[in-house]
Amino acid sequence: MTFRPPQSLRRFDLTSNGVNVLEYELMAERADALGHHGLKVEKAIAALNGFDHDRHGPSERERLLDEAADAVWAFFIQREICGLRDARDAVHRYGIPKEVMARLGVVRKR
Repeated sequence: MTFRPPQSLRRFDLTSNGVNVLEYELMAERADALGHHGLKVEKAIAALNGFDHDRHGPSERERLLDEAADAVWAFFIQREICGLRDARDAVHRYGIPKEVMARLGVVRKR
């Protein structure tokens, strides 16, 4: 009986040709960008959750909501680039409020 590794693992045989090396590097860059966008989402949600109604006005909250929506939107796009289509787990894991989800993809005048 012989053992053959799964084809999904053989796809990244780095010694066979330069195309696989390039594919590996591209995957690493996509994963790094996804992590970077995830950190931006965490910071934006933390700022929104730390908002103090007594010290700041409603315009500040609107600004925080817009920034969080922009960060989440970019994060979801990066997830799709990485092949992760379902965002429900990310919404749950990051605790993204419904207010932010309602603003995704909205283009605002600056």
